[in-house]
Amino acid sequence: MTGKNKNRCSFCGRREDEVALMLTGKNGYICNDCVRQASMIIKENMGEDFLADERKGEDGRASQNSLNLKNIPKPRDIKSHLDQYVIGQDSAKRFLSVAVYNHYKRLAQPFDDNGVEIEKSNIIMVGPTGTGKTLLARTIAKMLKVPFTIVDATVFTEAGYVGEDVESILSRLLQVADYDVAAAERGIVFIDEIDKIARKQDNPSITRDVSGEGVQQGLLKLLEGSMVNVPPKGGRKHPDQDYIHVDTRNILFICGGAFDGIERKIAQRLNTHVVGYDSVQNMQKIDTKDLMQYIKPQDLKSFGLIPEIIGRLPVLTHLNPLDREALRNILTEPKNSLVKQQIKLFAMDGIKLTFEEEALDYIVDKAVEYKLGARGLRSIMEAIMIEAQYNAPSENRKTLTITKQYAEEQVEKNARMKE
Repeated sequence: MTGKNKNRCSFCGRREDEVALMLTGKNGYICNDCVRQASMIIKENMGEDFLADERKGEDGRASQNSLNLKNIPKPRDIKSHLDQYVIGQDSAKRFLSVAVYNHYKRLAQPFDDNGVEIEKSNIIMVGPTGTGKTLLARTIAKMLKVPFTIVDATVFTEAGYVGEDVESILSRLLQVADYDVAAAERGIVFIDEIDKIARKQDNPSITRDVSGEGVQQGLLKLLEGSMVNVPPKGGRKHPDQDYIHVDTRNILFICGGAFDGIERKIAQRLNTHVVGYDSVQNMQKIDTKDLMQYIKPQDLKSFGLIPEIIGRLPVLTHLNPLDREALRNILTEPKNSLVKQQIKLFAMDGIKLTFEEEALDYIVDKAVEYKLGARGLRSIMEAIMIEAQYNAPSENRKTLTITKQYAEEQVEKNARMKE
């Protein structure tokens, strides 16, 4: 072939024998140097993330996520953010921070990293009501660079029964991701009230447990990682509709539940495992006021979770019950504390609201009495403030002080109304 007849790059004009590689297109040619230069131009104008999203692995999926490890918040940074909104619960915060950070690293790992693929570690958080499980999930969602959704396990039933299919979890994740399947496949899902789908009785063969064990069985494939057919608009599946195919291998699942009564299971196990003279000393070391700290996977099995689902939730952490000091701090310290919310509400009407220390102590004492955790604080605060919220905007007043006497009167008045 003569020089005149050799293929030339449509961009730079060089001949095929003048470059290392010439790519053939439908109506032209491009050399390897022009490809490299085009890549640099795209990187400068569109950013590194654009190219990262375009790279595909052997299975046709993105081999590298658009996340840059340098920009990912470190575990300490994630915990510091949680500390601003959630009081205490350091152990749960550490577990969550590490799990989220590792999830980011999983998304950024290349496919050809010496054959080592980092597996995800789904989490289950156990703690009494009002200790901050859902608040932790909502707070961490604010700082994430991946789609995040919170779903309630109480609405799920087996396919064919009144309720929602477990696949609707992914429908909500798709909605958050604006139906970007690739983005949803690297998201995080928080499943609340996971304890409500516990097996209702010890013998699974007596009756069909459609909202308990049946739902657990349905969740297995989601937690493990598989290709799931998701109805695009949620709801029930039917044969004639088109499905969205979602791969759950890179979706991190965080589960939370109160597991009310599991302390009895823990106490039984602790008593069973101590025998002989040394058992007396061991029992003295056990903090009977906070048995939740001794929780193990076998306690979840005793409560009613099937072994298969426990195995797919390898990270188990607990939340401590809130004492009086923690409740007092929750009332005033977080960025979105109840006191700060009330002050802001009244400030929007031009009213300066203040609380006396004795009034705050009274609210905490009532919350301890009700044993509802942080949620008890809110119900008491609402009972105290409802009268002021009704009257103050119409009275054109500039200041309002909540005293202990006023707080007591409002709580008693609210109690009489409900009798």
